[in-house]
Amino acid sequence: MIKKIKIGLIQSKSLGTIQSNIDLAIKNIKKAANKKAKIICLPELFLTNYFCQTESHSNFKLAEKIPGTTSRIFCDLAKELGVVLNITMFEKKTSGFYHNTSIIINENGNILSKYRKMHIPDDPGYYEKFYFSPGDLGFKSVKTKFGKIGPLICWDQWFPEAARLTALKGAQIIFYPTAIGWHPKEKKKFGKSQLESWITMQKSHAIANGTYVAAINRVGVEKKGKKKIEFWGNSMVIDPSGKIIAKAGNKKEDILVCEVDYKKIDTARQHWPFLRDRRTEFYKDILKNPEDE
Repeated sequence: MIKKIKIGLIQSKSLGTIQSNIDLAIKNIKKAANKKAKIICLPELFLTNYFCQTESHSNFKLAEKIPGTTSRIFCDLAKELGVVLNITMFEKKTSGFYHNTSIIINENGNILSKYRKMHIPDDPGYYEKFYFSPGDLGFKSVKTKFGKIGPLICWDQWFPEAARLTALKGAQIIFYPTAIGWHPKEKKKFGKSQLESWITMQKSHAIANGTYVAAINRVGVEKKGKKKIEFWGNSMVIDPSGKIIAKAGNKKEDILVCEVDYKKIDTARQHWPFLRDRRTEFYKDILKNPEDE
């Protein structure tokens, strides 16, 4: 059983076209692999600009089948480098059904698993409900040669239930490929607190579940008509005690390669036995919506 491995987080800007983003991703994955990373993750929807800033039927042409042309490129790359890849894509399931989907590719170039984003936002500049159906594959822990991966995606990171169920399935590292940032008009007033809240949530998932958490964001300013988002980067790896052990900045592209020691999971859960002390027989009401005031 592997006790320690290195993981790679690719914090990048979108270059605008699918081909240029594929070329950039391949270049960065190779750099991470050269630094001995064995599990490598890219930001959410890395193939394109974040098109969900607006609602446009023309964007559905960006979706593709999985497996398909793009996934095969990264399957071949994973096999060439002997690494596990976690990438997210705009998936066309069938006519009229589309998903924001993470695929886990093993070191032999095979797709081990798909995860379809469960929680879909519909906020100003994040109009994902227009494009994506909620996930229908449930929460997962994917066993790889280098450890058990829990694939979640962006908006999922605000829901403790998602992290808990993923951890209970055995995930040692929960990955959150992400596309999140500031609306420029809000940044001065709310920017600091928004970023701090986001970081706090990731740390809380690591602590509450005794797992590693890796959040992978994009950077740069992306405009769509009059709309604009400044993606805030800050990709990071958090250990099971809640300590940030690797972190990128908020403006520049970066390749974070960080060692993960799986023994720390058991140590954390021995000292903070939150999973042991759950009272599941009293949790049935969590399935209900809040009561009227």
